[in-house]
Amino acid sequence: MISNQILQSTIDGLKAITKREITVMDVEGNVLATTDAANVGMHIASVPDLIHSKAESMLIQGYQYFKVFDERNVEYVISTQGSDEEDYKFGKVAAFQIQSLLVAYKERFDKDNFIKNLLLDNMLLVDIYTRAKKLRIENNVRRLVYLVETHADKDTHASLIDVMHNLFPTKSRDYITAVDENSIILVKEVQDNDTQEAYEKTARSIADTLGTEVLSKVRVSMGSVVSDLKDISKSYKEAKMALDVGKIFYSEKNVVSYSSLGIGRLIYQLPLSLCKMYIEEIFHNIKLSDFDEETLNTISKFFENSLNVSETSRQLYIHRNTLVYRLDKLQKNTGLDIRVFEDAITFKIALMVAKYMEYMEKNDY
Repeated sequence: MISNQILQSTIDGLKAITKREITVMDVEGNVLATTDAANVGMHIASVPDLIHSKAESMLIQGYQYFKVFDERNVEYVISTQGSDEEDYKFGKVAAFQIQSLLVAYKERFDKDNFIKNLLLDNMLLVDIYTRAKKLRIENNVRRLVYLVETHADKDTHASLIDVMHNLFPTKSRDYITAVDENSIILVKEVQDNDTQEAYEKTARSIADTLGTEVLSKVRVSMGSVVSDLKDISKSYKEAKMALDVGKIFYSEKNVVSYSSLGIGRLIYQLPLSLCKMYIEEIFHNIKLSDFDEETLNTISKFFENSLNVSETSRQLYIHRNTLVYRLDKLQKNTGLDIRVFEDAITFKIALMVAKYMEYMEKNDY
């Protein structure tokens, strides 16, 4: 359960304090970590004898051997050199240290499994509160789920999880886990007086930090704040939807919250057959790909400036009459004059529906 790297780091620390050699083995006698160069890669044949005996420790050929238990089962065997009482005491201390480490890691592992099952809605309601009490996880706490999409390889993904643990230390009541190899999930405790701006600031910090690690764009989405453990899965599902909707309608953003999805959230839940009917009614035989980049950029900027012709032409660095010409041409091709509010709304929704259909078709949904 504990990585060999952590075991090695722990016994190196013990050796630095005590100047004594320590070796950690599995129940078959294979050396997992050691400070004694002579034991690297060795198989200690005497270990199985200790495992099958009722004794918790044993002195064999000048070495003290101690069992380390995971509940009632032996998980590791520790060996230290020496046969006197001081050697025995040191061996007991080393075994106790590894035992404590095992308990801590097991608790973290159990909490990780609990959080995963919560996110995936894999637990009965009665089991949620029973397990939470056993794991000392409070119920009535305000929490928010952040979903981080990285698309990193397996090794990089593992290192990014370590970076997340550094950003949000385990001593806090935040939980970091993963349910697949493309994303990382943070279940973060938030305060009553925290604002949406504060939540987004945390998301931007995550995106910037992890983006620096992988040298590519990292997307972060957020669900809504929940106050009950059973609702964590709801916040997670919202974060997943926000991630997908963000890719379709807000591709330029690397941070998207569920609360800011607007009409995009509604369109995302429409059946494709209904979307197709709507597009045919509005655009007839015109497809999104039929609009050139200049036209789409003009439309986008016009909407950004609340249908203001003068401000749009200024930001596009074109004459006002040039913009009017483009809008007239668009009206002729589509029958919609986006200078009129009602037509602008219709056109905006139709564009979003077309983007949604294009995304779904491209991803074979």
